[in-house]
Amino acid sequence: MKIATWNVNSIRIRLEQVIDWLKQNPVDVLCLQETKVIDADFPRSPLTELGYHVYFSGQKAYNGVAMISHQPLTDVSTGFTPILPHVEPELDAQKRVITGVIDQIRIVNLYVPNGSAVGSEKYAYKLQWLATLKEYLQILHKSHPAICVCGDFNIALEAIDIHDKVNPDNHIMASEAERQALRDILALGFADAFRKFTTEGGHYSWWDYRTAAFRRNLGWRIDHHYLTPVLYEQATSCIIDVAPRKLTQPSDHTPVIVEF
Repeated sequence: MKIATWNVNSIRIRLEQVIDWLKQNPVDVLCLQETKVIDADFPRSPLTELGYHVYFSGQKAYNGVAMISHQPLTDVSTGFTPILPHVEPELDAQKRVITGVIDQIRIVNLYVPNGSAVGSEKYAYKLQWLATLKEYLQILHKSHPAICVCGDFNIALEAIDIHDKVNPDNHIMASEAERQALRDILALGFADAFRKFTTEGGHYSWWDYRTAAFRRNLGWRIDHHYLTPVLYEQATSCIIDVAPRKLTQPSDHTPVIVEF
């Protein structure tokens, strides 16, 4: 089985790129983030015509997540509320969470808030959102031993996940509070699939559109697959596919694929 995650930065703008990529990389499940479209306007038909089942949760111009699967998913839900019915409404107002089950694997697809700047209101929201995510995953983990949590985390956990032209000290996506919040989540029993196979730096999944960052490989690794122990042991590879980032008008992110 192959599961991919890809922040497409608008599914309607990048639809043909997604279709072409799926034809070349027929993964079992593709998890998308930042789809930026309301549900009524999601371009479902071109994907179903390829033989995929499509599940999504979106909003106009911002955020949005989707799962595209060869097999039908079961127990699909969106947001924190189905698992945490008493979550504060503002923490579930943005469309950032979708989950479903395939072959007894629970996939959780996330678009974690960026946080804007350390110390800002959006930063405080991000930390609160991550604390809610921890509670959400803690409950899920009790009933699902095989979980793949994937998506755009907007956090580079280690220094080697960031190019050396940036000073990560107190930088958004690399601040100690963000990293600790992610470590607290991983302590529930999740491990980084990419680091199982690749221990050196210089491998990134996001490059800023500015300053020729992709050409200079000035990137960040912020798109992840985190696995519970049973899946971590079964993982046979995890790669970053940089090819879509080379296209004309690409997303600023590129796919990351884990295989079991």
